[in-house]
Amino acid sequence: MSRGFQLAERFSGVTTSPVRDILAVVNRGDVISFAGGIPDGSLFALDDFRAAFDHVLSTQGRRALQYASTQGEPELLEQVAARMARQLPTTPDQVQVTSGSQEGIFLVGQALLDPGDVVLVEQPTYLAAVQAFSLAGARLVAVASDDHGMLPDALNAAIAAHRPRFVYLIPTFQNPTGRSMPAARRREVADVLLRTGVPLLEDDPYGELRFEGEAAAPLAALPGMGAQTVLLNSASKVMAPGVRIGWLRAEGPILRAVEVAKQAVGLQSAVTDQLAVARYLATCDLDAHIARVVDVYRERRDAMASGLASRLPAGAEVTRPEGGMFLWARLGGGADTAVTLPAAVDAGVAYVPGWPFFAAEPDRSTMRLSYVTNAPDVIERGLDRLAGALGW
Repeated sequence: MSRGFQLAERFSGVTTSPVRDILAVVNRGDVISFAGGIPDGSLFALDDFRAAFDHVLSTQGRRALQYASTQGEPELLEQVAARMARQLPTTPDQVQVTSGSQEGIFLVGQALLDPGDVVLVEQPTYLAAVQAFSLAGARLVAVASDDHGMLPDALNAAIAAHRPRFVYLIPTFQNPTGRSMPAARRREVADVLLRTGVPLLEDDPYGELRFEGEAAAPLAALPGMGAQTVLLNSASKVMAPGVRIGWLRAEGPILRAVEVAKQAVGLQSAVTDQLAVARYLATCDLDAHIARVVDVYRERRDAMASGLASRLPAGAEVTRPEGGMFLWARLGGGADTAVTLPAAVDAGVAYVPGWPFFAAEPDRSTMRLSYVTNAPDVIERGLDRLAGALGW
């Protein structure tokens, strides 16, 4: 008698995931969603992408529909290297194309982690990175963080105590909090990493979505850090997530290990999409497009930040990021945003409860809200629904 499939232990008890639940809510037409970091599709450069895909299929159609190298198409590697070289010297052979930066996170975990290894993360941190590292068998250790990111002294102590395989950081417009690490803190964190020799996985999908304030270079660009850092980036947040094109920059043997891991996962990223993104970068003004998007998102950030500030109960806190996609609210007072989410969805609005973003004991009174998907008037209606559902 067949016993059926027996899941691996790492999947035991898994019936859903926060990411799956977010995407399910996003697709409900009756709900104003503040849940996913979903770019506004009306802002996509549709005509530019149509022209890019038409060019690829009309001039390179057979190549675009064929198998190709795992590292990535030469045209895209050249364009990505040139763009990354604005902040740190980068050559095409230091770039690996991925199917979105999420795949890059997963591949680095596969390349570097053995079961039981420790990864140091911010508190809180990106929930899908928690999933990716946990599936590789890692143990995540949260390092104390403040409004400027991970605390250098706490990082130094955690490295001494846990001997991690690497540190994972989102220094600019962090997901979920929206906070950014200023230049002075970046130098302090880099000093700790350089002194201890611990590698860094630096995730930077939001860095170009800056509304105000002074930009800080990636940690990878600081002296000595390029050889010790895998820097992740993506087309998803600044161009279009549907093309599923991301990339990472690294130096040394890890590039070969990541390439082998990608071969095992899916051989290559879609050639048609790679060539179209390369054509877009070669012929269109991405910086001008980003500037237009930033103007829209800044207005939406302002609408949500001011709207929340006028509605939140006494003692609650909310971030006001200088860019990116997310606000982070802490209600306090014993609130549990996972418990109140069903009432909010019934009222026609959704957010992400904060608990999945914590590698250590979660603050269950927290929530992440995305402001980029909806216009200010829709944000206002959604906040009215949220306040009513949660009794603010």
